[in-house]
Amino acid sequence: DEDCPICMDKVVRPKRLGCCNNVFCTDCIDKAFQVKPVCPLCGYQSGVLKGTQPITAEMEIATTSRALPGYDECGTIQIIYDIPNGFQEDCHPNPGRPYQGTRRIAFLPDNTEGRKVLKLLRKAFKNRLVFTIGTSVTTGDTDAVIWNDIHHKTSPSGGPSNYGYPDPGYLRRVTDELAAKGIK
Repeated sequence: DEDCPICMDKVVRPKRLGCCNNVFCTDCIDKAFQVKPVCPLCGYQSGVLKGTQPITAEMEIATTSRALPGYDECGTIQIIYDIPNGFQEDCHPNPGRPYQGTRRIAFLPDNTEGRKVLKLLRKAFKNRLVFTIGTSVTTGDTDAVIWNDIHHKTSPSGGPSNYGYPDPGYLRRVTDELAAKGIK
């Protein structure tokens, strides 16, 4: 006769999560997981998050033989993100209001590790996690398409302060950021 940590009543149709062994009402935990697939008590992520990236966003891949600083042995993967102007959905800050689209280009080394990160970024993109609508830190514009906490190298060179290479720890960091969103 346990109480559900969500509704605080006696558990109805118990569901035990494997992460922390707590028991919830099946309806309570199912509703919570619709919002975010994370245990409300211990924070364990169960499944992949779904984001709020505009549904019209497109992702294209190109390769070039030009090497990135720090990756002289291989070419470069270019990721071209194209998000046309549109109207905000219910999941955005101002549903129905227009947003200004954007085009972004990101760079990865065309080697085993870079291709692995590309595969993860494709999965994140498919789950609408790469971009969102919000206020741009750079311009202060509201209702703008902005990055959604998955860092990208938007310059082939210039180092970390210019969002470029060389940056030896970048591929590991972005892999960790993706894992935090359930992308593995």
